[in-house]
Amino acid sequence: MILLVLGLLLAVLAFFPQMWVQYVMKKHHREDPTLAGTGGELAEHLVSRFKLDGIIVETTEEGRDHFDPAAQAVRLSPSNYNGKSITAVAVAAHEVGHAIQYHRREAIFELRKKYMPTAARFSKIGVALMVSVPVAGLVLRSPVAIGVVIGLSVLFQLLGALAYLIVLPEEWDASFNKAMPILVDGEYISPDQRHGIQKVLKAAALTYFAGALANILNIGRWLMILRR
Repeated sequence: MILLVLGLLLAVLAFFPQMWVQYVMKKHHREDPTLAGTGGELAEHLVSRFKLDGIIVETTEEGRDHFDPAAQAVRLSPSNYNGKSITAVAVAAHEVGHAIQYHRREAIFELRKKYMPTAARFSKIGVALMVSVPVAGLVLRSPVAIGVVIGLSVLFQLLGALAYLIVLPEEWDASFNKAMPILVDGEYISPDQRHGIQKVLKAAALTYFAGALANILNIGRWLMILRR
């Protein structure tokens, strides 16, 4: 019973942030005729305004908005690229914020380059260890040794999720030191739209971390599979 309660609590804590991010993005995705243009048009305009030479703006898969430093591309999902909504404008400005970090060679942009591969590596190691548990059981034939393998798997997956915390300052900078001042000072949004923009920019800054927390649910899924 205690394990069930702890499992449910873990699921709520891990999944709630992602649910909140999705809720905020969807809530502010209604078309707003008072906005001057679409997310894609705003991104193109800002790239030109800030003279981000070599940076391009293009579409990507739905829900995969990001800035790719290797391709020097601001990538927006079709709904944000073509959309004329608070979400589309805020997400576009956020991703251009990352492009500005990259173009100015700001030290904060190095956080993603340095730590996101580490986070992904920890998560992969954790999953690999969990997958290896049945084989380890046959080879080791020791409940203690199998428990150690499972414990290491959980530890690596948690470290992978928590490593995304290190990237949060970069995401926060893109939202509130770049995107928000640009949108407000440039009068791209009205005072009435400011609250919604703040909410979406906060969600954009937390997207990676919320996704990483949701991945913790994989730990419980694997444990359920291994119990069968």
